[in-house]
Amino acid sequence: MTISVVIVDDQAMVRQGFGALLDAQPDISVIGEAADGAQGVREVSRLTPDVVLMDVRMPEVNGLEAASTILSMPSPSRPHVVMLTTFDIDDYVYEALRLGASGFLLKDAPADELARAVRVVTQGDQLLAPSITRRLVAEATVRRGSVPRRSALLEELTARELEVLELIARGLANGEIADRLFLAEQTVKTHVSRVFAKLHLRDRAQAVVFAYEHGVVVPGA
Repeated sequence: MTISVVIVDDQAMVRQGFGALLDAQPDISVIGEAADGAQGVREVSRLTPDVVLMDVRMPEVNGLEAASTILSMPSPSRPHVVMLTTFDIDDYVYEALRLGASGFLLKDAPADELARAVRVVTQGDQLLAPSITRRLVAEATVRRGSVPRRSALLEELTARELEVLELIARGLANGEIADRLFLAEQTVKTHVSRVFAKLHLRDRAQAVVFAYEHGVVVPGA
């Protein structure tokens, strides 16, 4: 199956460069591009891609506003959104994760990492290195001066599901969680799906943020 992509960035060279790199992949096709957030929302609505690469900082309608609109689209037409940024820590990226973006990618990422990112989010996995994830959430939490609050929704999880949520938050993929817990990978996938359903989460990125915000994982621990 070919993965369809729309690139939204106010820099033409970025759109062209990413487009050329992705179109060179046999399983990826760039079907559209846009120079600002408003145009991006229109193109995504028209083309219904699998993945949107969205620049964070754009004039007029920025990437966060556009991502919010796109991530509010009804499933199954709602695409996976990956935020593009020149910085590894960015308040806009944090807010995008809260909204349901599948992760973020640095604009200077090599070609193989860019293609891998598109494939990873299409499979419903997270696009966040564990070390960067912890730093992103920890710094955002410190800046907000917030204290983790325990959600009543966590009481709906079984002990195993809570364990799986903690390992997701620590950046482990399904295969790694399976190895850690001595489970079959398909069993882990079932646990992950149940965690998402019970906590009303869209994907792993939201699960990471939820776990840090509600004290399942403590920054720096």
